[in-house]
Amino acid sequence: MFVYEKKLQYPVRIANPNPKLAAVIISQYGGPDGELGASLRYLSQRYAMPYAELKGLLTDIGTEELGHLEMIGTIVHQLTRNLSEKDIKTAGFDAYFVDHTTGVYPAAASGFPWNAASIAVTGDVIADLTEDLSAEQKARVTYDNILRLSDDPDVNDVIKFLRAREVVHFQRFGEGLRLAREKMDQKNVYFTNPAFDK
Repeated sequence: MFVYEKKLQYPVRIANPNPKLAAVIISQYGGPDGELGASLRYLSQRYAMPYAELKGLLTDIGTEELGHLEMIGTIVHQLTRNLSEKDIKTAGFDAYFVDHTTGVYPAAASGFPWNAASIAVTGDVIADLTEDLSAEQKARVTYDNILRLSDDPDVNDVIKFLRAREVVHFQRFGEGLRLAREKMDQKNVYFTNPAFDK
């Protein structure tokens, strides 16, 4: 039996403002490999998923990713609250500040706003689950990179939790891909899409 394990959210309590770090972490809010894209990818893919177990998996992980989006937004908010004009200027946060003040806006660390073109929803079981494996690995790499740049233990604690969840999601999608292959025509190297290819 295929069961996805749910995990409670992790508390976010950042003591010291750091707009420079916030400008990096915002990428996991609305960057190409961030939590917004992950949640919408999985919650959209579930509609075409022909297997109930995998539809449930996508729903569970997609919903958890929405919780992660909230956690990242909270980190960014806590890192940017109560900033002085000097803090904003010296941290290089001024370009973001001009457009969004200290509002949490879905964008990449490069400044590009979130775009649905960064997610894939094909309706093909193998293509979507392979995309999901890749998405989880890319999110883990982004969290690794944030940890390389952050010296804030409060931030690092939450980022390590989120990175660990990406690893779990990768494992669950790997199990999901195995389950899909068992249910599909294994003689076909590319498998078949059970919704269309009879």
